[in-house]
Amino acid sequence: VQLQASGGGLVQAGGSLRLSCASSGRTLSSYAIGWFRQAPGKEREFVAAISWNGGSTSYADSVKGRFTISRDNAKNTVYLRMNSLKAVDTAVYYCAADGIPSLFLRTVVADYDYWGQGTQVTVSS
Repeated sequence: VQLQASGGGLVQAGGSLRLSCASSGRTLSSYAIGWFRQAPGKEREFVAAISWNGGSTSYADSVKGRFTISRDNAKNTVYLRMNSLKAVDTAVYYCAADGIPSLFLRTVVADYDYWGQGTQVTVSS
């Protein structure tokens, strides 16, 4: 599975962005998809995840209520809507696919098998 994340950019604090994660090869509809982010000098961290059919979602506490993950399997795309952005949200954002079916959404980097190249989000304060 080859993933491409897009939609990042520079935004003022309080603003919004929508990230997209698309696959150029195999369909994404079979995979749970996660969004992660990595700020300079920090480890990559979990942001949000969504089950293969969109029926379940999970969020990091730091983004709960501000970010929304969704998917459109007909378009082979997963989205991350980010509202009320803060300077601390500045990071490279990655989408990833969990290659192993599970009853639970995973939140650990090592549990995801396929990764996109990342898109930079910069929030100015």
